[in-house]
Amino acid sequence: MISLRQLRYLEALARHRHFGHAADECAVSQPGLSQQIQELEARLGVGLVERTRGSIGLTPAGVEVVGRARAILAAVDDLVGVARQASAPLTGPLRLGVIPSIAPYLLPAVLPLLQARHPALRLELRESQTRLIVDDLADGRLDAVLIALPSGRNDLEERPLFDDPFVLASAADRRPATPPAIHGILETERVLLLEEGHCLRDQALALCGATRPDLRAQLGATSLATVLQLVANGYGVTLLPDMSVEAETRNNPRVAVTRFAAPEPSRTIGLAWRRTSPRRRDYEALGAVLAEAHCGPEAQREPEARLAGSKDGTGGSQASLS
Repeated sequence: MISLRQLRYLEALARHRHFGHAADECAVSQPGLSQQIQELEARLGVGLVERTRGSIGLTPAGVEVVGRARAILAAVDDLVGVARQASAPLTGPLRLGVIPSIAPYLLPAVLPLLQARHPALRLELRESQTRLIVDDLADGRLDAVLIALPSGRNDLEERPLFDDPFVLASAADRRPATPPAIHGILETERVLLLEEGHCLRDQALALCGATRPDLRAQLGATSLATVLQLVANGYGVTLLPDMSVEAETRNNPRVAVTRFAAPEPSRTIGLAWRRTSPRRRDYEALGAVLAEAHCGPEAQREPEARLAGSKDGTGGSQASLS
């Protein structure tokens, strides 16, 4: 009989392509994991794993089985979620993915609230780039993700929480005298960006890529801290999420922050989860705590209406960026 344990071992091996790393993740010995994979292959009557010297791959049948195994494992996790819905919300484990341009700025305020209001919650966090955590969500390795919306995927449900405006960060001695217009700055200044894969880079390119094709060829930094050191030394300007301003500039007096003239560019922060998940009650409760941590207890749902407007063409001139 095929077991869920065998499917989990196979799925881990498919991701790591290494028996030792997969065994560590599954908290099992390497020989034990290998034996379970062999038993699964024997039960199915087909080879799933190609074991060559120095590398591990999947056979065509293995690729197909792994895809179906991920769907089965996600459905099992959803089944457990159905049972938890009968009790209080936010009970038991919840695997949350968060992008790096949100995690260090919002989580310090969120985690104490969650601990105080939902002590039975066991939150498991993963911080990584949008594409990676969205893929993990779709494959069932995460329950929800906190990202800049929209995700661009039809298999996910989204809950906008709040808007996070962008501000201009420049060297203190080059701070604009009056609130600048977004396009005026981006067309005349050297704009410093994060490296490929970061959503903040994509957002900057969405704002000015059409008029500044040279930006795509620029090398990017790996962190906002690095970008701001370049800004402080006069190498250019950057777009900074409002939620990051205090943490990133409090000890850097050589960086000045200026709000843009209206309409301010912004991103919409929200939760996303699989449409098939039965844990909507949990995600709504989590979203309420996230919004309160950022906006206060009187947090409104305006971002939801604004995002809906941007989808049907009625959102006005302030666009939500992904």
